[in-house]
Amino acid sequence: MTRTLWDSTVGKKTIMAVTGLVMLGYLVAHMVGNLKIFFGPGEFDGYAHWLRTMGEPVLHYEWALWIVRVGLVAAVVLHGVSAYQLSRRDIKARPAKYVHKRPRASYATRTMRWGGIILALFIVWHILDLTTGTVHTGFEAGHPYQNVIDTFSTWYGNVIYIVAVLAMGLHVQHGFWSAAQTLGVGNATRDRVLKTLANLLAAVLTVGFISVPVAVMTGVVS
Repeated sequence: MTRTLWDSTVGKKTIMAVTGLVMLGYLVAHMVGNLKIFFGPGEFDGYAHWLRTMGEPVLHYEWALWIVRVGLVAAVVLHGVSAYQLSRRDIKARPAKYVHKRPRASYATRTMRWGGIILALFIVWHILDLTTGTVHTGFEAGHPYQNVIDTFSTWYGNVIYIVAVLAMGLHVQHGFWSAAQTLGVGNATRDRVLKTLANLLAAVLTVGFISVPVAVMTGVVS
């Protein structure tokens, strides 16, 4: 049953839709957590500490956080592999160029593939920058507030982050709509509401995430 689901086009699209929604839920929670930086280092560092202690005493230190991390990695891998395989399947099914020009797709639709690649590369950078500190000069474990300030005090840190967030916004805008159609939620009555919701989610997430580097650059957060 599982193998049949994975091998079918419908199955891969369903996996993409479900994993996409899982990642969307994480993005919303992550954005809300990021916005705590506006309440000062105590609030932000306290939130970062809570992430490592949530689930205690039932779970040990950082166990719940690692469960979330493993689940997210699984979702990202399944989403990416499904997207790649569906793309290859589509290319094989249409080896020749269309005789008639196809209707121009939206900007978000046409950039979904590149947006996914940009986001995948950014995830690696983001982890190496603010989680492990591998590419972060002066990284201080246990001081997330200061690490964020340091990252967004560099031009390249801001450029990388803002470009990735813009790609994320376009990805969410189209991805949410596609997931709704794949899961059978959309219909003639709900389409307008779903499109509005997709645009709203993309806008809120984009503004929410970008507000942090902008606040650091302008001195609102320091």
